[in-house]
Amino acid sequence: MEFLNKFRIISSFFTFLLFFNLSAQEISGSWNGVLKVQSSKIPIVFHISKENDKYVSTMDSPSQGALGLATDKTEFNNGLLKIEMSKLGIVYQGALENNLIKGVFTQRGMPFSLELVKGNYKQKTKIQEPTKPYPYQSEEVSFENKKAGNIKLAGTLTIPKEIKNPPVVILISGSGAQNRNEEILGHKPFLVLSDYLTKNGIAVLRYDDRGVAKSEGDFSIATTYDFADDVEAAIAYLKTRIDVIDIHKIGLIGHSEGGMIAPIVASKNKNVSFIVLLAGPGTTGKEILLTQTRKSQELNGVSEGKIDLNEKYSSKIYDVCLDYKGEKSKQEIISLLKVMKNISSSELKEQLTDEEIEKQVKVITSPWMLAFIKFDPIEYLSKVTCPVLAINGKKDVQVLPKINLEAIEKGLKIANNKDVTIKELEDLNHLFQTSKTGSFSEYAGNEETFSPRALEIISDWINKRF
Repeated sequence: MEFLNKFRIISSFFTFLLFFNLSAQEISGSWNGVLKVQSSKIPIVFHISKENDKYVSTMDSPSQGALGLATDKTEFNNGLLKIEMSKLGIVYQGALENNLIKGVFTQRGMPFSLELVKGNYKQKTKIQEPTKPYPYQSEEVSFENKKAGNIKLAGTLTIPKEIKNPPVVILISGSGAQNRNEEILGHKPFLVLSDYLTKNGIAVLRYDDRGVAKSEGDFSIATTYDFADDVEAAIAYLKTRIDVIDIHKIGLIGHSEGGMIAPIVASKNKNVSFIVLLAGPGTTGKEILLTQTRKSQELNGVSEGKIDLNEKYSSKIYDVCLDYKGEKSKQEIISLLKVMKNISSSELKEQLTDEEIEKQVKVITSPWMLAFIKFDPIEYLSKVTCPVLAINGKKDVQVLPKINLEAIEKGLKIANNKDVTIKELEDLNHLFQTSKTGSFSEYAGNEETFSPRALEIISDWINKRF
């Protein structure tokens, strides 16, 4: 089963094992290599050190913004290195030969060759990323969310030069723990979006999710509604910045899950002047999960029969979550997963161990997932009366454009909203990159971070109204 991960996609790319042959040479230090997963190239770095005669290590996946991931076991004996990370089902084993580690990286039974060289990984700057000095003011800021125990959220406020009191937008990231740049697979979409908007006369506030980077709080127990409270705190902060922005022109731009959060806030906060929904859901969380899984499996060549079977049981599991009753519901989900295991291929049967089923249940019944499955955007869209721009890429396989844009438009009609712009953009994927198929595997290798055409549409739409 696949889940909306800004995407929570990230976890699906972490599928690897490490096998090394190491000689008597010193293994301590940083070792990096590139893992090839389908058409994607994912850099992996291991930082190995020795403490009290025992080796310890951490792992980085720089292009995914995942740094310092703790491993459970690091062994180096007779030239052989073995690193284990049970949380992600990762094992790496390999041998050291002339300062090169030749090995295999496996996650949950899926092996990939991985050679490592000594030294840290130097990540290339994507062609669209801005470089300093910026032609605008960039200010490090922080603000408090009083509803969440006064946690401090850290971010960046960029302000156009020579424009008095410009409009301002708050960028709201998609699902998964995101920093202020919404960094994923080597791309920084919010950095590129912020730079473009600020250069075009629009101030931008972007911030680290709670519990991420420099922001306080606990991301793991937060739901979409908690993240909406963080946006409310951001609005309250901007209302104090009468010195640099027009506090009567505060807008929200939400990507993916952020496109759920923006209508929640706009439906009840009259300080929101406009919202922009980037691949925002218009259908229920359950429908999003089912449709994105079906589309992904179709792209991967899974037979229609297997897709239908997976959808049947996934739907039953989500229905249990809609009326979740604690331990009783957990046992129902376990039973359904075991049925799926019994009717699955031999490969999937091997992967769906009792331990793996327990992990799946933990994800499915997490506070965020339970809230997401039950979420119906129409409840909030039907109360949004400020100007709305909703755009999707035609090749988005996570939030399918047709059904979601139609649902968004329907919800806004209920609100009798008079200023609604709906656009489906050719050849763009969920990240608004120009794409061939829209598949997850194209994200990392794409040199484009954010389509210039989409950037122009967003900027022009805002400036036309202010």
